[in-house]
Formats: sequence, structure tokens, C-alpha cells
Amino acid sequence: MAKRNTALNDLIHIASMLPWWICLACAVASGLYLHTIAIEPVVVNPSSFDFTPAILKGVASVAQYVAPMIFVFAAILSIAKRFKRSRLLNSANNSTTHSLAGYSWKDFELLVGESLRRQGFAIQEAGGGGPDGGVDLIARKDAERFLVQCKHWRSMQVGVSVVRELYGVMAAEGAAGGFVVTSGKFTKPAREFAKGRNLHLVDGQTLAEWIAATKRSPAMPDKARVEPAVNLHVDRAVPRNHEPEPEPQQSNEPSCPLCRKSMVNRTAKSGANVGRSFWGCMDFPKCRGVRHIP
Repeated sequence: MAKRNTALNDLIHIASMLPWWICLACAVASGLYLHTIAIEPVVVNPSSFDFTPAILKGVASVAQYVAPMIFVFAAILSIAKRFKRSRLLNSANNSTTHSLAGYSWKDFELLVGESLRRQGFAIQEAGGGGPDGGVDLIARKDAERFLVQCKHWRSMQVGVSVVRELYGVMAAEGAAGGFVVTSGKFTKPAREFAKGRNLHLVDGQTLAEWIAATKRSPAMPDKARVEPAVNLHVDRAVPRNHEPEPEPQQSNEPSCPLCRKSMVNRTAKSGANVGRSFWGCMDFPKCRGVRHIP
């Protein structure tokens, strides 16, 4: 019985990653669809030994109530999470880099998500699975998708390997850009790697400035907030102690000979050229264009 409750809780938790209004829409749609199956008359021919229609009707008769209930509970949980994010952001308005390190990794992730939401992004939890579990949030804005990785590290600086890994995931999934957010700091190689790429490194000091900005400019649902939010995102993505990134210039990355998209530096893992670097299309495996590096 406990195992069944755990499975049900997992389903509700997964569904709650969606916005509450989508959960309610799914509750209505699933209830109506399953109800049409449940009331559909079924004629079973015993000689054929095919009882599948009768079994489906029986399952739908129960699921027409269970599925909407799951989505309704998920909508309530989604609303509760949103209130919790707002509460965290309001309580953190006077935060410093040191106080940000006092949050749990989960609350830190919620805090980052709400900070981006106040800048005009639509946030979806990706379920990274822990303080070092990969992509944690997916941020959408103006039909573009950004991957967000949260590193709640108290004593370690975020190194270039973390930044390079997220950049590779961005290329593989075709994301428009990405954020790596930490309560601490980034190493110099990490900052150097991010330059010239649509990859923004947000350290603890910058995040504290983002949070303080929400107190001066509370979130509003109208479109008038979009442009200021973009400016905030661009201007504050670099720590104060470092020079701002130069204006983007012509990229050193070549274009794909097949589809003309940007290419990513990869390393051959098999074949005659194992260990050698080459340029591969960012749209791999849909496009297999390559350029050899001399």
C-alpha cells in the first residue's frame, strides 16, 4: 500500500512541474476523454477470447475519476510552489552572497527560478535531481528556450568543466542560451570559456543584485515589463568585479557545410581518428555535417 502511495505521489509531483492552469486543463481533458471510453458499449465475443475492450472499459471507468484528481492535486501543488517561490524571493530581498549559501539546494533552485520569472521568463522545473544533477530549470521567453543549471556550492568555485558541459547540452538540444547560477563564484577559465557565447554566468553577488532589483521593480504580467527585464538579464549577467563582456563579434566557430548552423568542438571517441578534435554540427544527430581541424 505504501508503494502505491509513493507512485501516486510521484505522479502528482511530476505533473506539478507544469503551470497550474495546464494541470487544470489536463484534468478536464483527461476526465472527458476517459469518460467517453467508460460509457462506450462493448460487445465481447467469448469465442474469440479477446476481452481487451472490456478490460479497457473497466480501467477507464476508474481512471476517469483518478486522472483528473491527480491533475487537480498537481495544480494545487503548483500554486503552493509558486507562493513558496514568491515568499523566498521576498524574504531574500536583503540577501548577500553569504546568506544565499544558507539556503538548501532546493530552495536555492526555487529562488533562482523566481528571480528569472520576475524578469519575464516562463519557468519549468527540469528535475535535475539534486545539487549536482544537471539542468535544473528551463526558461522560455519570446519563443526561445534557455537551460538553467544551479550550483549551490558553499566552498567550491564553479569550474570550466561545468560551464562546458552545459554548453554541450545547449548545442545538443538546440537551446538559444543558458545560465549557470551559483551562490559562490566562478573560476577564471570558466569566465573565459563563457565569453562570446550566449552563456551567462551568475555568481552569488549578481544573484543578490537580481533579488534586490525585484523589490524596486515588482513583477507585472503586462508586456511593459518585457524590455526592462531583458536589459536586467543582459546587464547583470556579469559580476561587478569583472569587465563587461564585449559586444558580440564574428564567431570563431565555423558554420555547418550542410545546414549552415553553428558548429561545436567535439572529440572523436571511436574510429580511426579517436582522440582527435573536430567541428560537428550543433544539430547532430539530425545533421551530421563535420569540418576537420588541421
